[in-house]
Amino acid sequence: QVQLVESGGGLVQPGGSLRLSCAASGFTFRMYGMSWYRQTPEKERELVASITSTGGSTNYADSVKGRFTISRDNAKNMVYLQMNSLKPEDTAMYYCYGRSYWGKGTLVTVSS
Repeated sequence: QVQLVESGGGLVQPGGSLRLSCAASGFTFRMYGMSWYRQTPEKERELVASITSTGGSTNYADSVKGRFTISRDNAKNMVYLQMNSLKPEDTAMYYCYGRSYWGKGTLVTVSS
């Protein structure tokens, strides 16, 4: 069955960095675009970044452009989100999404 398992979340100070990872299994990973979303109790789930199946094209929310980078390794069935210059407003549960499936999320907290 399809599984998406996120990791890499945690507590980081403002201005810091984190790298999220998503391990995919149960489907032909290289054929599907992948995305990262985030959600807080106050907001609906929002798209953070997406990447095409080959990794040739990416898309970002305006709020993270220039700070976050999405990438993938089709040989390892992995998708990543490098997050730099983190701000308190980046605090959220981050979810991996692909092939119409969601992971369970990893919590990112940006606080001093």
